[in-house]
Amino acid sequence: MIEAALIFAFGCFGLGLLFNLWRIATGPDSADRILALDTMVINIIALLILYGIKQGTTIYYEASMLVAMVGFVSTVAYCRFVLRGDIIE
Repeated sequence: MIEAALIFAFGCFGLGLLFNLWRIATGPDSADRILALDTMVINIIALLILYGIKQGTTIYYEASMLVAMVGFVSTVAYCRFVLRGDIIE
């Protein structure tokens, strides 16, 4: 039963990644593209957690924490770049 739930969840988050990729390609504003990138990071974190559950190991949980930290910093940096034109003052 857990295998079927994992396959369904992989499909849902994979479809979410495709929708986010479409939003990045056709987004009307740069703010939409930033939000789509941030949502892609969240979906990748979810896929890492699901893969860790499927494999039965904890290394993917630690990897998801690293991806979350890098995703947060990159989102903040990209927002600052869009708003101010530079990242480091």
